[in-house]
Amino acid sequence: MTALRPERESGAAYRGAAPAGSPYGQQPHGDPGVWQQGQQWSENGPYPADSGGAGHAGQPYGHLPRPRQPQQQPPYDATAAVPYDGGYGGYNEYSEYSEYGEYGAHTGASYREPGLVDNETVALRVPEAEEARQAPHTTDSTPGGRAARRKAARKHGGRRGNGPGTAGKPAGRAQEAPRSRMEARRAARAQKPSAGVLVSRVIGELFITTGVVMLLFVTYQLWWSNVRAHAEAGSAARHLQQDWANGKRAPGAFAPGQGFAILHIPKLDVVAPIAEGTSKTQVLDKGMVGHYGEGSLKTAMPDARTGNFGLAAHRNTHGEPFRYINLLKPGDPIVVETQDDYYVYKMTSTLPVTSPSNTKVLDPIPQGSGFTEPGRYITLTTCTPEFTSKYRLIVWGKMVEERPRSKGKPDALL
Repeated sequence: MTALRPERESGAAYRGAAPAGSPYGQQPHGDPGVWQQGQQWSENGPYPADSGGAGHAGQPYGHLPRPRQPQQQPPYDATAAVPYDGGYGGYNEYSEYSEYGEYGAHTGASYREPGLVDNETVALRVPEAEEARQAPHTTDSTPGGRAARRKAARKHGGRRGNGPGTAGKPAGRAQEAPRSRMEARRAARAQKPSAGVLVSRVIGELFITTGVVMLLFVTYQLWWSNVRAHAEAGSAARHLQQDWANGKRAPGAFAPGQGFAILHIPKLDVVAPIAEGTSKTQVLDKGMVGHYGEGSLKTAMPDARTGNFGLAAHRNTHGEPFRYINLLKPGDPIVVETQDDYYVYKMTSTLPVTSPSNTKVLDPIPQGSGFTEPGRYITLTTCTPEFTSKYRLIVWGKMVEERPRSKGKPDALL
């Protein structure tokens, strides 16, 4: 209870005239018109509690409702008090009761019926700023309590967006409404690929398969064929040298595909066996050099007194022993090794491009070589340009030395 305040103890609070000279407007206890113990209070003055006597001017009070006694109020709290806002009840004609639990002047506020008092104006409250400071720290602004917050968390992917119940589902995506059977069938038909899509897929797969096959073929031609041909040619050259060392071979006629000599081109680092014939499968594709020794294209052997020793080999793939013969210059040595002798030729001339049907380059006196009389010549033929067989490249040479094996290797091989 707060201390009495002079401005709130005016006589206007009692509906009666204050005695003259009273500083607070109160009447002495026991004077007429002053409330006494055991009496009820009315706007015209006190009357006995057990009597329905008359008020002023002889009017009976029994027909008037018995006024309520003022209720005991909690102590005044300046933070909880709310000024009168024109709410329920308005001005009470029976008495002016202060909301602070005291009688006295109350500017504008009136007594309110019990049970209709605004709790926020009476109960103790923590200010909003203090309430926010004391609340536990949380970033969850979802209203509705813990159950609502959990529900919202599951919808957005768990507490931190990756809950176990929402794995693989996009966060925040609203669930689709259930569809009818007709709508489900339409959706299923819409998801099926059309005929055009199926055809395009088949064509795409064919293109991919073709590309893979072509890639494998190119790899085989440019790499694996060389690996295999080098292995076969090296093995054939070693076996031929072993046979020579063991005396199992002798000069004479050779069967198609049979090796009988070894070609050396020191400038190009070429060492390749020479076999009879120019068969692609039996000789050339095995990395060996073929001798024109059959039919109308039959040429002389190295040991002949006169003639043209004609040879052919791949320029690309399958060992490609003649790939760089276009780099030979006049005077570069070309050596043919046999069981008994070494035959040394010097490169003399070249024909960069000619038709594959130009067989005159293999004549005893080759046409276009610059030779004008019979002699002991060598002719190298291969395809040109590289990786094609459209034309032929020709290289000629003339024998300058015949050296028996018993005298050792010629200088060109040293």
